[in-house]
Amino acid sequence: MPNTPDERLHSQLHINSYGVYLRRRFGLRISKVNVDAGFTCPNRDGSKGTGGCIYCNNVSFSPKGTQSVVPLEEQMAAGMTYHRTRLGSEKFIIYFQKYTNTYGSVKLLSDLYSRALDHPDVIGISVGTRPDSLSDDALDLLTEIARTKYVCLELGLQSMDDAILTSINRGHTLDDFIQAVGRAAGRNLDICAHLIYGFPGESAADFLNTADLMAGLPIDSLKLHQLHAVEGTRLADLYRQGEFTPLTLDSYITTVADFLELLPPRIAIQRLYGSAPLDICVAPQWGLKNNQMWYAIVNELTRRGSWQGRRSELS
Repeated sequence: MPNTPDERLHSQLHINSYGVYLRRRFGLRISKVNVDAGFTCPNRDGSKGTGGCIYCNNVSFSPKGTQSVVPLEEQMAAGMTYHRTRLGSEKFIIYFQKYTNTYGSVKLLSDLYSRALDHPDVIGISVGTRPDSLSDDALDLLTEIARTKYVCLELGLQSMDDAILTSINRGHTLDDFIQAVGRAAGRNLDICAHLIYGFPGESAADFLNTADLMAGLPIDSLKLHQLHAVEGTRLADLYRQGEFTPLTLDSYITTVADFLELLPPRIAIQRLYGSAPLDICVAPQWGLKNNQMWYAIVNELTRRGSWQGRRSELS
């Protein structure tokens, strides 16, 4: 039987929660604070492509107040105040989230990351980027920071199917992702993979194969969400034209629970659901908040008497 409070919490969740992982590692409550550092994306500015991914509208997942016109330090202060009040958080990880946050000169990256880390209550940074936009200089900079601070490198894969990656205008391949993970491994970085379920032409079985891929790579944590259409995207147009059929809520819960059973328990789960503001959400409209979806999936595992990694342990 689990003995410590964190072990009991993990047992109740049936999932290796990233929040529990951080508390175990640092001994106190940690929250991630999202910031917008003003980056763009090589899939938007023409260097890799234009228009971006067919589902991408950063407003859909960015908190209000995280805009690049607001100084970085002000964004941090507002986010830390929010999390202190709401959750009683004591220390923070600054999350460079919008677009591609290694897409710039190493001088620019060093300045931005250093400003974030200068705050006494910041223990580290989390950097969201593309696997094809991780230069050797950027990787060396993150490695140097990781000597004294926590660093999470978040790499967007989205799908392991190259045909899907092409159809969504992603602009990179599965091999790009695998190579990026290999280059980042062994540098004291936590590596987080981003995945989306529900692309047109993708079956549940196709998606479940991704769990085997994750199991075979040095991935430390995972973010997962459903494909949803928001205003201002090509995917919203496809939905209105009848060319995109969103997942049902039940099918998403069932398949994600299946996925978690296949996923090794060593991989921490950062996210299981993506939400968008109601005024720009086109489909699906499930009407659930992030924590409600999290527990809907946890409750499905509980109903099964199952947990993350159960099926991987049996194989």
